Amino acid sequence: MCSNNPYIPMPVEIIKIIDEVDTHDIKSFRLKFMNKEDEAKFKYLPGQFSELSIYGRGESPIGIASSPTEEGYVEFTVQRAGAIQPGLVTAALHDMDEGAKIGLRGPLGNSWPIEFLEKKNIVVVGGGFAFTTLRSLINYMLHKDNRSRFGEITVIYGARTPGLLLYKDELAAWEKRDDIKTIITVDKGDETWKGREGFVPAVCKDAAPSPNNAVAVICGPPVMIKFTLPVFFELGFSKENILTSLEMRMKCGIGKCGRCNVGYKYVCSDGPVFSLAELDELPRDF
Repeated sequence: MCSNNPYIPMPVEIIKIIDEVDTHDIKSFRLKFMNKEDEAKFKYLPGQFSELSIYGRGESPIGIASSPTEEGYVEFTVQRAGAIQPGLVTAALHDMDEGAKIGLRGPLGNSWPIEFLEKKNIVVVGGGFAFTTLRSLINYMLHKDNRSRFGEITVIYGARTPGLLLYKDELAAWEKRDDIKTIITVDKGDETWKGREGFVPAVCKDAAPSPNNAVAVICGPPVMIKFTLPVFFELGFSKENILTSLEMRMKCGIGKCGRCNVGYKYVCSDGPVFSLAELDELPRDF
């Protein structure tokens, strides 16, 4: 029976586990709701997150990696936290098998602003593990019922090595489509890599996406964002038209614990998605 209590997790079953990277510390978990009422209630948009609960271990906030256009399940890509002192929840989840039962709270937070993005050209820039909710947005925009709502779509995605690229099958499928421009890069290739080498900021500069009627959606490691933003400012993108996510600051997810606040904003309820213009109004403690 479904509950309206936001503190009570909904029971879900792990129906598929995908080992995403060569280091085996990032896996995607496909979850199926055990109660139809919970599945019907779980309505989300790209950019939102949930709390995954492991009984006896605790819970952890994780961005939703699937698109709401993918029916019958919800998917999360989870990195095992820390090599020396692993997170209890992510370590326990990585040790589970298909068929295991866990808990799910959500969806939580705001989403990528779909209405604001409509009829605009979208430039998606991702680095490393932060590509998860960007993947949700891309698949949402590419769906046959949604593609006409958006202009040109450009995806620039990088990882340190080829083995650390997420969603390799989907990346290959996007590269073959003519309604999306996909640029994949790695910092350093190996003997099997036939693609582009180079850091994401340099690749963005080479690609030089136009700022005309365009919005940039950027997520990645802080150092990547630090050197990528000046490129987009130089290209002419305004701070109102550059979006990012502060998902990593999440704690309780419902604005009660106060541990995710940035100034007067609670990232879990006011975010995690913000424009750079919005972030400019907040203290620089994120």
